[in-house]
Amino acid sequence: MEGALSACGMRRMGTGPSVSLRLPPPRAGEDFVSLHPAVLTQPIKQVKRARKLRKEMSLPEVLLWIELQKRPGGHKFRKQVPQKPYTLDFACLKARLAIEVDGEAHNRGDQPQKDEIRDRIMAERGFRTMRFPAYEVLNNMEGCVMGIVAACGKPNPPRNGEGDHAKRGGGGLR
Repeated sequence: MEGALSACGMRRMGTGPSVSLRLPPPRAGEDFVSLHPAVLTQPIKQVKRARKLRKEMSLPEVLLWIELQKRPGGHKFRKQVPQKPYTLDFACLKARLAIEVDGEAHNRGDQPQKDEIRDRIMAERGFRTMRFPAYEVLNNMEGCVMGIVAACGKPNPPRNGEGDHAKRGGGGLR
């Protein structure tokens, strides 16, 4: 057993030198310099909810996920991304694009107003939100994916506090 543990570079607890903890490297397609740390740091309750939702995706979500896993346009996507207090259906973190597949319930009652508030909050965090009705995903998958790829190439809205610099005439293309 000792040989197997040492062969893979591990030691039993209490034996040998202490191990210093390092932060994990950035996840594929991301870098910590360009990402707001809150994107990857969420309360465990939100993370557990997202894990549960990943197992309970609707048919349009599953079909769209199959296409997004192919990395269209070279973009990496994640599914059921926790963003307190919400969970995004899909997101391209590098492009800061949130993608929502809306079922019929999103057209009823006060849900449209709730969606508008959610989109505004995500915009304040620097995310653009694309919403697709579930029937559109089922009937026009290619068009949805093409729209997502096109949106990934567009500039993002400024995050809180970033717009002040642009207002004073600093930086940016003109």
